[in-house]
Amino acid sequence: NERVQITQDAVDALQQCREQGGRVIAIGTTAARALEGVSAAVSQQAGALPSSRVPLEPFNGRTDIFIYPGYKWRIVDGIITNFHLPKSTLLMMISAMIGRPNLLHLYDVAIQNRYRFYSFGDAMLLLP
Repeated sequence: NERVQITQDAVDALQQCREQGGRVIAIGTTAARALEGVSAAVSQQAGALPSSRVPLEPFNGRTDIFIYPGYKWRIVDGIITNFHLPKSTLLMMISAMIGRPNLLHLYDVAIQNRYRFYSFGDAMLLLP
């Protein structure tokens, strides 16, 4: 359960990005969870289906979103993140973005090339 805030300026920037054909790239899994959690809350308030995209609105509250394989991303089109600990929920989230086979391949490449893992390690850009 996390407290998140999405301001009107952020909503406007995201909307402008979409209108111009851009992609929303979350910088870190926390930002991805915040954006997706707010989208889920707004969808729920609007009575929309869980997988539908509704316009994002400013939000200041809590989210308990758990993103795992099979999740339909509403806002985030990609993530920049580090290499996470094995058996973590963050790996499930990344797997939801790019699929388990791609995730395993990326980690094999990272190990072979001696990438640094965890919070202050190397980062990767994930695009589905």
